[in-house]
Amino acid sequence: MAQENKGERIQKTLKDLPLTPSSRVLDVGSGPGALAIPIARQVDHVTAVEPSEGMCSVLEEMNGEEEIGNIDVVQKRWEDTSVAEDLSPPYDIVFASYSLDVPDIRDAIRKLEEASSRYVYIYWFAGETSWDAMSRELWPLLHGSSFIPSPKCDIIYNVLYSMAIYPNIEVFPFRHINRFADLAEAVNHFGSRCFVETDEQREILRQYLSSHARTDGDTVIVPGHSTRVKMWWERADSPI
Repeated sequence: MAQENKGERIQKTLKDLPLTPSSRVLDVGSGPGALAIPIARQVDHVTAVEPSEGMCSVLEEMNGEEEIGNIDVVQKRWEDTSVAEDLSPPYDIVFASYSLDVPDIRDAIRKLEEASSRYVYIYWFAGETSWDAMSRELWPLLHGSSFIPSPKCDIIYNVLYSMAIYPNIEVFPFRHINRFADLAEAVNHFGSRCFVETDEQREILRQYLSSHARTDGDTVIVPGHSTRVKMWWERADSPI
């Protein structure tokens, strides 16, 4: 499976962040290093926090292959991470790119601030995403219950406001295409996201995708869309 336009999102984030050769950067929820690796080429140091063992392995493998050498990988959930014990603060730039799906947003933001000496960036979603819309239709059929989406940017903004943090905000649309070799590959991809376990559930998902996916040459595509939000601020006590 290939997700088209992903590179466009990565390039936008790289352009957004005020990176300099002397910057120390903390990437919270780094995944396999899609941002951490290119950022490391431009800065002094990157710390990547990522809970998934598989994602960390890919990141460390890529780091080794490219011989960058200035990335520390911390395999932990952000809510379990101690800024003082697990990280090497302060960081000039701390960012969480679509990774703050945590039980305590206030505490997560508090730790972002604690780790940063200057800038904090949060990327998240506004309104219903294409994944939310798909899940809203499928969950009653697959699981007999309503789908409960993740909190959106309004919740994060309200928490920031209650902490006397008034971020800059940029809203931008993002469209992408999930491209698969065939319908079976699409079912496998979305099946794991939809917690499909039985043959009956798999058939429900297959029927849904067969009516929503489109063919494009010899491939199957499932378009996606969302409205994204960038929130960022400079710590009030940061040096000018």
